[in-house]
Amino acid sequence: MKTKIENAYIVDGTGMPGYLGEITIEDEKIKLISDHIDGIYDRIIDANGCVVAPGFIDTHSHSDLQILIDNYISPKIHQGITTEILGQDGISMAPLPIEYIEDWRKNIAGLDGESESINWEYKTTQGYFQELEKKGLITNVAYLVPHGNIRMEAIGLVDRKATKKEIQLMQDILQREMDSGAIGFSSGLIYIPCAYGDIEELIELNKIVAKNDGVFVVHQRSEANTILDSMEEIIEIGRQSRVKIHFSHFKICGKNNWNKMDKVLKIIDDAKKEGIFISFDQYPYTAGSTMLSVILPPWAHSGGTNKLLGRLIDNTIRKQLIKDILETNCDWDNFVEFAGLDGIYITSVKTEKNKSLIGKNLKEIGLIKNKDPLEAAFDLLVEEENGVGMIDYYGSEEHITKLLKRPEQNVCTDGLLGGKPHPRAYGAFPRVIGKYVMEEKVLRLEDAICKMTSKPAEVFKLEKRGKILSGYYADLVIFEKSEFRDIGTYTEPDRYPKGLKLVMVNGNIVLEGNTEFRVISGHCIKKPKR
Repeated sequence: MKTKIENAYIVDGTGMPGYLGEITIEDEKIKLISDHIDGIYDRIIDANGCVVAPGFIDTHSHSDLQILIDNYISPKIHQGITTEILGQDGISMAPLPIEYIEDWRKNIAGLDGESESINWEYKTTQGYFQELEKKGLITNVAYLVPHGNIRMEAIGLVDRKATKKEIQLMQDILQREMDSGAIGFSSGLIYIPCAYGDIEELIELNKIVAKNDGVFVVHQRSEANTILDSMEEIIEIGRQSRVKIHFSHFKICGKNNWNKMDKVLKIIDDAKKEGIFISFDQYPYTAGSTMLSVILPPWAHSGGTNKLLGRLIDNTIRKQLIKDILETNCDWDNFVEFAGLDGIYITSVKTEKNKSLIGKNLKEIGLIKNKDPLEAAFDLLVEEENGVGMIDYYGSEEHITKLLKRPEQNVCTDGLLGGKPHPRAYGAFPRVIGKYVMEEKVLRLEDAICKMTSKPAEVFKLEKRGKILSGYYADLVIFEKSEFRDIGTYTEPDRYPKGLKLVMVNGNIVLEGNTEFRVISGHCIKKPKR
């Protein structure tokens, strides 16, 4: 099919000033860009002076499970996202040995959700890709090999240091999964079993990633009290392995830590002077979202979710958990310390029994249950078999604007999709444009679009994506600059943004106005074997 977009204000993703022009598309790719193009076309789209930009790339997505249930990820498409990078935080869908399926489903339920309707016996990244392709993709996806899945296959879910032989086995598994087309490697060093890996293990695994020209995407070990030590650990991994480092959802948690920002940025600047590659993504909100079980100290998770649930019903262990959580200046990221019991809200549960608790904070749940708030939280985790999501208030608006302007930054959602989600799942990208470009003038429009398109495409080596150039894939969005903004709130998050006119994936329209087109348009973007 031949398509022309006319009357377009083209912001091409390069950072160069926008301009009026026309774009032609043949089948999946952009053909021509000029101020006027003649010819006969099957379809002409009048942009009416609206912005035409490359489709947005979400570098931190948790659609891994949901996309197998319903391949039209509405919250993402309705904010202009055409490509998602899955496999985040070191705990995702593949590899997944059959003997660990039950425990692993419980482990990831708070992040990615749960489903009885999908096939869980795909075993490897290649098998997961096959399931995605069998379902059919509306948008594009790429995948990171998760550290926790590799460690689980090689060692299990135990809390101990890996032997040299086990590290070699993990390297072999990682190479096998990267040979399937994964674009990099992720770890979430607050999640089990990733948290049990030491720096030696991570250096050796990232040597494999570097050899394959991949990216190390990491939720670092601390974003709070020990963030400086945590940063130094990741920089040392980059120094010794020569891997490219990409920090996930970069931030500093807790008022008591906000004064560390200048030191954190100096660590990045000094590392870059050494020649270490560093980038990061960021969502533009002062609250985060993850699984509720992260409020527990790392030792509580040893052995997997079933062992965790066993500990939570033991009254003696509960007392120790409460003692550890209420300690100050912890050497682990203590969400209760930096967000407070009244700053942690439940966003999703598995059962009907507890749906009335969605939208309530831990302090409120304690009052409802007539219990200590932590005791009530432990009960909830047991009843929901760990399948509980949460929002936590941690951050500083000043930090958001400071990080937005950094050259290493690109935009992401980190959007969990279950229950009453964080509003970032619906509005992260339009929020940057509506609030930080149009209202607060923190960024030029062209710079913001660059951070949503070509910047992540270059970091993750997504070939021929992220720019409006001849020969590039026709992943495009059209929006009204003065109207494009998020309208979701923490109490009403599931509201689509205003001002988006059209979304195109590989030359196919998948959204026009409020009309969704469930066209199988997306690609599973795989890294070629070296």
